[in-house]
Amino acid sequence: MTITSPKVWPPVVETRAVKPDIAPPRKKRSIVVGLCYFWLGAVILLAMAANLLPISDYSVPVGGSRMTPQFGSLDLLLGTDSYGRSILSRCIHGARVSLVVGVVAGVTGLAVGASLGMLAGYFRGRTDWFLSLVADAMLAFPPLILLLALASVLTPSVTTILIGLTLVTIPSFLRLARASTISWSSREFVRAAKNLGAGSGRILGKEILPNLVPSLGAFFPIVIAALIVAEGSLSFLGMGIPSPQPSWGGMINDGKSAIASAPHMVFVPALVIFLTVFSLNQVGDHLRARFDRTMQD
Repeated sequence: MTITSPKVWPPVVETRAVKPDIAPPRKKRSIVVGLCYFWLGAVILLAMAANLLPISDYSVPVGGSRMTPQFGSLDLLLGTDSYGRSILSRCIHGARVSLVVGVVAGVTGLAVGASLGMLAGYFRGRTDWFLSLVADAMLAFPPLILLLALASVLTPSVTTILIGLTLVTIPSFLRLARASTISWSSREFVRAAKNLGAGSGRILGKEILPNLVPSLGAFFPIVIAALIVAEGSLSFLGMGIPSPQPSWGGMINDGKSAIASAPHMVFVPALVIFLTVFSLNQVGDHLRARFDRTMQD
């Protein structure tokens, strides 16, 4: 006797659950960071094209003494200082000094500090001990005292400020590069390069340095912000860029005696410094979160 299984109608069809294609969440773009990029771009462009703009020279009087900001004239848009010079023109030309000092000192400190930090982190031993000791000694010395001592011994000038600010930035880049080099030196690809007979120079330049660039580059805008504040502090104390060359800190120093009757002489350059330093810090944090692989890991 043959037993047949009953037929089921309608037939059962096995189906597999299909996962819908879900797009990865898009990162929200911060309006504040976008405005910071815009501000920095505007400051850089105005500083580069200062001689081409339809504004008066920073040393030529354009009106009465301590005039308040007023519309109708581009030179008087932000008012005048005690000598009747345009504050707008002096802010734009002063951006050249602050940006050049910050960028040149930052790049020099980055090159020297990163090189020394890579040597200390890769070779370790006595090299690491000596360079770390020098960096700790420089960090223990108050930066402002060092800058004031250099400005008092040497003639106050752009070169003097560049030397002092470069010395201040080297230890920070040295410690950052050293710590990153120690971390990357223990990776498998570095060990493989050593086993294949690669020299120390090739490993440092081809294997480790490209991995240090994102973290060092993200830290660079923050250092420039600190250098701008340091240059402004020196100029405010009268040890910075000599007159009549304008600088943001020097403009605050010139207007501090008239802050009660003409507060715009202090608040305008102070606001420019605040916006620039704030923008640099925001851009540095944004670049670090986006490109620094140590934070992503």
